Amino acid sequence: MATSFSGMTRRRVATLTSVFAASLLLAACAGTPADTEKPDAGSSSDFCERNQAAGKITYISGYGYSASAAQLEVFLAEELGYFDDLCLDVEINASGANGQQLVASGQAQFTALGSASDVMLAAANSKNLTAVATYGTTPPFSIFGNEKLNSLKDLEGNSLGYFINLTPIASAMLDEAGVDTSKVEMVKMTNYDPTVVVRDQVSAIVGYASNQPQALKAAGEPFVEFLPSEFDVKGTYNVMEVNSQFLAENREVAADFMRATLKALDFCLTEDDKCIDMIAELAEKNGQGAAFPRDQLARTWAVESEWIRTSEGGNPGVQTIEMWEPEYELVKKYGGVKSLPAIADMMDTDLVADLYDGDTLSWPSK
Repeated sequence: MATSFSGMTRRRVATLTSVFAASLLLAACAGTPADTEKPDAGSSSDFCERNQAAGKITYISGYGYSASAAQLEVFLAEELGYFDDLCLDVEINASGANGQQLVASGQAQFTALGSASDVMLAAANSKNLTAVATYGTTPPFSIFGNEKLNSLKDLEGNSLGYFINLTPIASAMLDEAGVDTSKVEMVKMTNYDPTVVVRDQVSAIVGYASNQPQALKAAGEPFVEFLPSEFDVKGTYNVMEVNSQFLAENREVAADFMRATLKALDFCLTEDDKCIDMIAELAEKNGQGAAFPRDQLARTWAVESEWIRTSEGGNPGVQTIEMWEPEYELVKKYGGVKSLPAIADMMDTDLVADLYDGDTLSWPSK
């Protein structure tokens, strides 16, 4: 069932505020800033000596200064001094280029991906990447299009745009809707302008529910949107990956990197406006203000923060094999790969889970 914003709404849409919601699950999922002591960054404690000895840690942002989990909080951890507090020397590359390749080759240590299926597809070609955090159990994708579409079935005889690849989530949605994809013209998109569907240059696009559709909604443009949940298609939202060799050799250092970023994520979940102000200012200072204006960042975070709060994994970043299983089956069916590693071989389920004491993120004392 589609959602139209052309006057009369065909169905009530969950409020989404920008590439790629539900009610609050538990306040503990978002948490409140941990009432814990900051470590003395200049101390000679074991963690400080250990983290300094690890040298520079390079993080590659998958999509610039986007207000998305596994990206936003890395920038904020640097700005808020959390990396310094844990004696971590972190370099952030916001170019968004070749993150997986750089991490797999050891030229960088961490990067973010949009979903577990992205990790799985990459794992078919690389053995040096390990997922250490998954931030939600809501697939970030949607299919949005011209208001003339009443159902996905109406794409037959029309066109569907996609970025990079037609995601397994989108393929499953089309399949569940009974769409004969041989009758759909597939168009690889070269830019993220969502108004092409309003102008009927393509009938619909596989995009990010927190991004392009929100831009159309904010502009008051008429469009329809189809969400995975309407077709009982399950998946995941955003994954942090680390170089597997670095993780094996520097596990506690990797844990402290995640500890600092999760503390910043907690800040962003509780101080939304301040967090968005900070990332917007950073984008502007670094020449990406036009690509990431504050209003867009706020719309994106309004949606994606709910995906984190409602994650079936519990505390932010905690991941389990069960969370990935539905998407694993979709990748096997629609991903076009000959074989996939076992889920357990692609992820570490303990690194982030062990950072929490109940619902509270642990933080070293002075």
